[in-house]
Amino acid sequence: MGRAMRDVFGETVSDLADGDPRIVVLDGDLASSTKADIFQERHPQRFFQMGIAEQNMMGVAAGLATMGFKPFISTFVSFAVVRPLDQIRVLIAQPRLPVRITAGYAGLFTGMAGKTHQIVDDIAIMRAMPQLVTVSPADEVEARQVLAVAADHDEGPIYIRLVRDPTQRLFDDDYRFVLGRAVVLRQGSDVTLMSTGTQTPRVMDAAEILEAHGIDAHVLHIPTIKPLDEAAIVTAAERTGLVVTVEEHTVLGGLGGAVAEVLSEHSPQRVRRIGIQDTYGESAPNDALLEKFGLSAPRVAAQVQSMMTLVPA
Repeated sequence: MGRAMRDVFGETVSDLADGDPRIVVLDGDLASSTKADIFQERHPQRFFQMGIAEQNMMGVAAGLATMGFKPFISTFVSFAVVRPLDQIRVLIAQPRLPVRITAGYAGLFTGMAGKTHQIVDDIAIMRAMPQLVTVSPADEVEARQVLAVAADHDEGPIYIRLVRDPTQRLFDDDYRFVLGRAVVLRQGSDVTLMSTGTQTPRVMDAAEILEAHGIDAHVLHIPTIKPLDEAAIVTAAERTGLVVTVEEHTVLGGLGGAVAEVLSEHSPQRVRRIGIQDTYGESAPNDALLEKFGLSAPRVAAQVQSMMTLVPA
């Protein structure tokens, strides 16, 4: 198991700020949870405690961006996406201001806070908003690089989906994240598995289970949901003719929807979607949630096997 992305966030943004005085962090009274307190300790003059006033925090971040600062937003996804959505749309996305919405506690793993804090439709919301880049890193290595890229991304706003707990490490230190590029993790010929975020390591484990059952899975990791690497998606889909998307997110409008849109326009292929099926989350330990929603490696492998027996060749 690797490190928690929230620790990586606090340390990486602090390190970046050492060499860039324009970097500032705005926090919504959750610094000890998001680990923005690391930045607060190292750069107290550039840490702004905005309190439980997320709409106002977005407005202040927008104002700072117009003055040449590089604002990073630090709060939970539930308070970074849903609560201040109008402010994001009007104050940040429409004028295309370079605000970095680095939201923690994404997906199901929110410390058993339950459905009120489990936002499982944020990718659908954010990728649909014009001029808003959307990224979901897989592990600590990719998260660190995504944050560095975000610091230098001045073309407009960027949303980065971070998770609370330690994640399974996928990449080694030689990996290089490129905004807008998907990554082939495994070559296969029977079925193409596409995933994003911290679900991807579980998909790689599922591919190993499938191999033991004689199924050769091709795995494509898609960290950048917008802009999508359409060429990589088409190439991976055409390799096997059957695509299964897997995401710790609702299947409505998320990665599966994005992949289906691309393929329907450029290379119609069979697409099946594994994810949260039009429901809210629940309060439970992480492993129990993965089993409940069919996202553990064994559950993913079993579903893929079932799909392959049902889909005609």
